[in-house]
Amino acid sequence: MRMLVLSLALSMVALAVQAQAQSMPRLPRAQFDVIPPSDRVSGERGSIEIVQRGCRIGPTNWARRRIVDIAAQEWGTFGFQTFDLRPVETRRLPDGVVADAVNPELSAPRAVRHNLRFGAWESERRMDQTIAGYWSSTPDGADIVERQNRQWRNGDGDVMWVEPWSAAFVSWVMCEAGLGDMDQFRRDIAHWRYVDQALEARDGEAPEAAYQAYDVGEVELQPGDLVCNPRGGRTYRRLADRREDQGDQAPLHCDIVVRVDGEDRTAAVIGGNVVNGVSLTILPLIEGEGGHLRPMLPEDRAGARIYFAHLSLRADPVEPLALDNSPTIRALSVP
Repeated sequence: MRMLVLSLALSMVALAVQAQAQSMPRLPRAQFDVIPPSDRVSGERGSIEIVQRGCRIGPTNWARRRIVDIAAQEWGTFGFQTFDLRPVETRRLPDGVVADAVNPELSAPRAVRHNLRFGAWESERRMDQTIAGYWSSTPDGADIVERQNRQWRNGDGDVMWVEPWSAAFVSWVMCEAGLGDMDQFRRDIAHWRYVDQALEARDGEAPEAAYQAYDVGEVELQPGDLVCNPRGGRTYRRLADRREDQGDQAPLHCDIVVRVDGEDRTAAVIGGNVVNGVSLTILPLIEGEGGHLRPMLPEDRAGARIYFAHLSLRADPVEPLALDNSPTIRALSVP
């Protein structure tokens, strides 16, 4: 029996999750042809070894839907952990005024909502092979996994991963989606590598690159695209800021866009290593200077994230609400 325990928002798709389960098992390959990341490694904590480093290679134009569908499945595997960053109006009713049938438009004071729901999954130990599988898609992944093995063997059996794995997650999604040629997508343990590749594509220097870099709001935001924000004290606000450091290491984070609701003015993005899991975040959108919707920035609302880059996939569009039609979400409605 499946129960409705998660709603992305008022106008977003309602998700039904098994009442007994903390996360959703990956779909059988006959139903959704994705090789689980855990199948790319062998061994347990302290002795995990990468056994598969290969990636699917196909036309970039075929990748957009698979990117969305693969990210959605991993989100379910990690328990549908979700964060809602939309502002919710807070107002105080005038003295002597009450909300009733005569004044239905009035409401009581409300607090700003930040987290829609925290997902539930057993522990990071249960996800060791999954995260190691993400690392397997990157050139330096084997070194990272071995460094983690040494950490575990040295007596700290409960330690989390010594390196942030968000770029490894994005790299594995692209690897499995068919962007396995490094000329298409520069898979790496750090986001800045493929951000710089998208910048090169914008300059006409990487003709085979799957992504091209823009400022947020410069072009239409679509499922399968990436949005990136600075980390570690970096003050990037536009692509021009990154250009000054292009080729140099920089702490960044990028999420995969899986849903864009123009009417509700929200986007749903999925990223790895977000509160130790693969999580979905609901972003409020606003119309940018070019007329395209973009995530709210600090100048639009205090406390909003800084998104300095929109990596647009060079592929035909899919429907804006692509997440709703992913195999993982469709499977939730099957009794």
